Amino acid sequence: MKNSNEVKEIIINSTIKLIEQSNGDIKKITSRSIAEKSGIALGLINYHFESKEKLIALCVQRIINNVLMSFAPDKVDYVKDDGLTDKERLISFATQTYDFLYANYSLIKISILSDFANYQPQSNSVLTQMGFRFALRNNIPENRKKLIAFSLTSIMQTAFLTGENSEAITGYNLMDKEQRDRFVSDTVSTLMEDVYGN
Repeated sequence: MKNSNEVKEIIINSTIKLIEQSNGDIKKITSRSIAEKSGIALGLINYHFESKEKLIALCVQRIINNVLMSFAPDKVDYVKDDGLTDKERLISFATQTYDFLYANYSLIKISILSDFANYQPQSNSVLTQMGFRFALRNNIPENRKKLIAFSLTSIMQTAFLTGENSEAITGYNLMDKEQRDRFVSDTVSTLMEDVYGN
């Protein structure tokens, strides 16, 4: 007989597979399909996770966490000179992150809203901030790195949630890759202005 943690992991892994199979369209995923894929009784989903929505939010967090960790440079690479300024490196990291966000719009929206509802030290938002701090290597005090990374993440997430209204709200059509890249570059430049005095 499986213990409670094993059952939860089976449910989580089965739900992640269903999310991947549905290309992130979570409307296609029912509690019944999760139970069938997991080989468990339907009632165990609510017993372990309170609701299908909370289970899916947890699974989305895991999926995104795995991807975000792949953006963080390896500790060995961290000290190598890549020829970039902190500003250029941060723009690169943020651009990669934003491309991922927009390529996985439905999942990311769930993740951001879930983080906003329960901001925790291990949330995807905080992990994103940690990844952005890796880009800041040159004599910037740690509290400033945290502030820059927090501000950039917050701005990007809020702008992301504007969806189709992004141009009216931000002045950039974030659905367009070129304008999205310019938004990231302009945002990072603004945040880094007082660091370099330009």
